[in-house]
Amino acid sequence: MAPYEIRVIGDPVLKQTAAKVDDIDGKLVRIVDGMIETMYAAPGLGLAAPQVGIQKQLFVWDLQDGAGPKAIVNPRIVESDGEWAYEEGCLSVPGLSWEIVRPNHVHVVGVDLDGNDVEYEASELEGRMFQHELDHLNGVLLVERLDEDQAKAAKRQVRDLMLGFGAERRDPSPGLSLR
Repeated sequence: MAPYEIRVIGDPVLKQTAAKVDDIDGKLVRIVDGMIETMYAAPGLGLAAPQVGIQKQLFVWDLQDGAGPKAIVNPRIVESDGEWAYEEGCLSVPGLSWEIVRPNHVHVVGVDLDGNDVEYEASELEGRMFQHELDHLNGVLLVERLDEDQAKAAKRQVRDLMLGFGAERRDPSPGLSLR
C-alpha cells in the first residue's frame, strides 16, 4: 500500500497554490520517498505534492528512461516555445484523458534535494510532464486546460468520476470553470 492517498478532482487542496519550500531537511526527503512510492503504486510518470495533500512546491517524476526517480523543489518555467498536442491524463482525474495543447519545449529551474540549483531543458513528453506537475503546484487541474468543446464533454465525465468517489452530485469542483 502506498504511503499517501492521491487526492482526486473535487478535493479543495488541488485548487490551492502550494507554498515555497524554505528548508530541505530529512522530513522533506521522507516526503519525497513516500511520494515516489505512491507514484509507482499508482502508477504514474509524475506526482506533485498537492496531489497527496502536501502544500509544498515540490514534485517527483520517473519517465522510465533508466535515469530513475527525480525530485525538484520550488520549480519554475523560465522559457517555453513551440506547440504540441498530445493525449494527457492525470492521477487526480483517474481514468480520463484528453488531447491538450502545450508548449513543446520548456526550460525549468529549481533546486534538488541537496539544495543545489538545477536546470532542465525538456521537450515533448518530459516537457509536458514538467508543465503538468507545475500546474498542480499552482492549483490548476488538467480539465482547466481543455478547449471549449472538450470541456462540455468532460463536465459529465468528471461528474460521473466524482460520484464514483462518493462525492455528492454537484459541479466538478467549486470554482472550476469548464468553459
